[in-house]
Amino acid sequence: MTRKVLANTFEAKRSVRSDDPRPEANLSRRAFMQVLGTGLLITVTERTSSGQRRGGRRGSRGAQNVAARLHINQDGTITVMTGKVEEGQGSRAQLTQAAAEELRVSATKIHLVMADTALVPDDGITAGSRTTPSTVPAVRRGAATARELLTDLASEQWKVDGSVLEVKDGTITHKASKRTVSYADLAKSQDIAEAFKRSIPSDVSVTPVSDWEVIGTSVARPNIRDLVTGAHRYPSDIARAGMLYGKVLHPPSYDATLESIDVSAAEAMKDVVVVRDGEFVGFAAPSTIRAEQALNAVEKTAKWKTVSHPSSNELFPHLKKHAGMGRPRTRGSVETALATASKSLSETYEVAYVQHAPMEPRAATAEWKDGKLTVWTGVDGPQRVQGDLSRAFGVPSDRVRVVVPDMGGGFGGKHSGEAAEEAARLAKAAGRPVAVHWTRAEEFTWAYYRPAALIECKGGLDERGSLIAWDFTNINAGGSAIDTPYEVPNTRILSVGSDSPLRQGAYRCLAATANNFARESFMDELAAAAEADPLAFRLARLENTRIRTVLEVAAKHFDWTARRKKVTPELGVGLACGTEKNSAVAACVEVGIDRQRGEIKVHEVCEAFECGPVQNPANLVSQVQGCIMMGMGPALREAMQFEDGKILNASFAGYQVPRFKDMPKIDVHLVDNTDIPSAGGGETPIIAIAPAIANAVFAATGLRIRSMPIRLPGTLPPTAT
Repeated sequence: MTRKVLANTFEAKRSVRSDDPRPEANLSRRAFMQVLGTGLLITVTERTSSGQRRGGRRGSRGAQNVAARLHINQDGTITVMTGKVEEGQGSRAQLTQAAAEELRVSATKIHLVMADTALVPDDGITAGSRTTPSTVPAVRRGAATARELLTDLASEQWKVDGSVLEVKDGTITHKASKRTVSYADLAKSQDIAEAFKRSIPSDVSVTPVSDWEVIGTSVARPNIRDLVTGAHRYPSDIARAGMLYGKVLHPPSYDATLESIDVSAAEAMKDVVVVRDGEFVGFAAPSTIRAEQALNAVEKTAKWKTVSHPSSNELFPHLKKHAGMGRPRTRGSVETALATASKSLSETYEVAYVQHAPMEPRAATAEWKDGKLTVWTGVDGPQRVQGDLSRAFGVPSDRVRVVVPDMGGGFGGKHSGEAAEEAARLAKAAGRPVAVHWTRAEEFTWAYYRPAALIECKGGLDERGSLIAWDFTNINAGGSAIDTPYEVPNTRILSVGSDSPLRQGAYRCLAATANNFARESFMDELAAAAEADPLAFRLARLENTRIRTVLEVAAKHFDWTARRKKVTPELGVGLACGTEKNSAVAACVEVGIDRQRGEIKVHEVCEAFECGPVQNPANLVSQVQGCIMMGMGPALREAMQFEDGKILNASFAGYQVPRFKDMPKIDVHLVDNTDIPSAGGGETPIIAIAPAIANAVFAATGLRIRSMPIRLPGTLPPTAT
């Protein structure tokens, strides 16, 4: 049976099973208990999710009371709730450790419920390396408060002072009498239900670093077995009973508008639901193939109004021409210093658009039931998407539920919920659950990109080779890590926007990748002009002790001084350092140059990283390794090619991310700084790799390549397909 549906709702694909273990869309009491477990059920949900009432917010309100943060089960396990998303960065293990540390239990006793707007507090979007400095402390405070409340209850029952009680492995012991009571036993008391209504004080004492027993150890992701065996279901695996699969018509080029289309061929197809609402045209069918057949049947009838767009070959002149105005931050007088400098340099650096290329493209399954919408999707801001869906469909936010299973990567690229909105629109029209899965080509084309950048640098040296002037302007990419960490008496720093030909947005460490590439490359140029060793030139101007430390650690383990003496036209070494997200990084690399083939091969990377006290060493090493591997892609090959508003390399054939064969020897050294609070570690390690490679290429060839990706003269990008 064919149905045509005209809807006045919103906007976006594939397969499902009916064995979804998550609770039903209306979240009955039984389903709620299936998620949290049996035991103390506290129905205090005030402010549990600010997104439910306010349509989602960028900031984090978090749990306001203990009940909103954790739940004690009668079997001794503890359910902890967080709005953060696990997308491969290790937050599931880290937050589990945080709760376990303060509750004095092993990590195996903690069950973490993440990113379900019906259950969890709004801990803010999972971005900006904020889980470690913001959400980990919030979870620790909630768990520490719960431990104190449980201890108080035991002391009241036994009529003893709390100071004579000891908490270990979920059991409270009276030291003198050896009397014990477990968390599970206390969970049966109604007194604790009332106690857990209390607010979490901001000044509750948490375990000092010196006493950590769970935090600071290498805890694996709690669901690692499911990930390895394939039992875990990612957003693209979610299935609902009677589900359909959706495909959506997308424009042929950027900013094209639909003028007309004939959908009659799709309407004539059996079991196909056709949705036409303004420029939105979508199809839902019993299989992805059938939905795609419906799309193909009408796609050629669409008439579009297109607009002119610059190509990737014209990108940097375009950004320069359309650069905005801004007010620079200055110190001293750069103009005077440059005019009196013994040597001055002026260079421009270019950074291409790149895609995030997550392993799992955008995916969503949407279901409407009794006027309520539930969406299972891969986004890093569930409350934000909840608010977007609420506004799009004109329903209260407390009737919209967004669930984010641990997903297959984001890297800053999944702040928006396009697939969720498309699936919800099709599901509303079809009256059945609908899954929408973007193809790789759709992900490459319609997801946003890391911004391209044109960066202009000027520097001046006095007669002694001292750096006396620094002028740095970023056009289009942004101001992350734009300030120089080096001591320069005269500086001018400016970030301005431009007319971006492509949709751009957040990326791992934002604009710091571009800014650090230009700054650290230019520092090498200044060192060469001063006839100084690149390491010595930097250290002479670094008063930031954290950057100095990681730079010295990396140089020592790499054996910088000795290896620099062995540079040949076929073998180069380079280094770079930087700071962002309250952490510090330095990298030394060795590259090989194949002049005949025009290839750059990274042989070895030695990177030192410091982000305060290390909370999970094995996971942090993995994050640094991942940053190095990811950073090598844009450094050497990744770049979007486009023309007339169309992406020319929307596949892994034309857009080549690093393969296993490209991987160098990676030597990671973590600097454990216990004098400061922990900072996030999932982003900053990416910023040092590209400039270190560029500097190594210069050391070997004498060629200064001022663009990312770094290509030897005469070499061409991968063939666009």
